[in-house]
Amino acid sequence: MWQGLDDPSRVDQVNVSITESGMHAFGTATSDTFATAWRLEVDAGWVTRRLEVSSRGFDWSRNLVLERSHTGTWTAHADAAGDADLPAPGLADPSTVQGAQDCDLGLCPLTNTMPIRRLGLLDRSVAETPLVMAWVDVPSLRVIRSEQIYASAVPGRVLFRSGEFRTELDVDPDGIVIDYPELATRQVPT
Repeated sequence: MWQGLDDPSRVDQVNVSITESGMHAFGTATSDTFATAWRLEVDAGWVTRRLEVSSRGFDWSRNLVLERSHTGTWTAHADAAGDADLPAPGLADPSTVQGAQDCDLGLCPLTNTMPIRRLGLLDRSVAETPLVMAWVDVPSLRVIRSEQIYASAVPGRVLFRSGEFRTELDVDPDGIVIDYPELATRQVPT
């Protein structure tokens, strides 16, 4: 469970299963203005296979299914209902996320786990590595290209950079974020 730092009303709750075949997770995020529910499937190589997300506000709703084929092609199916002043959901041009192995669900620290594990950032010293993400804006569920950089830092920390934003993420031994400065910090459920 994470508490929002940028929005203290936001609380993310996640259930995660990490096995030899990959990672399966589902979760929710609630805030004063919207709620999301999602499910994520990641293969044994720590590559995203499927993300399903629903986002709801007081008088609107959106749904997205984002999938990556074994050949690396991304597809998205999205719909929207109600009156929300948000960008349209979905992936307008799949070629913009060509080369992406991961989705990055906005505001959700769990989706940093895939590149952390795939690159082995906690097991050895890894130099800055540029990656492309299929970034899902929350709550709009619009999918856009996000160029990010990951690298090893001190033990238990990972360097993360996206555009002008640069920080170090505190992570646990499984590569799951404990503290994401300016975004969220993990809480112990009571």
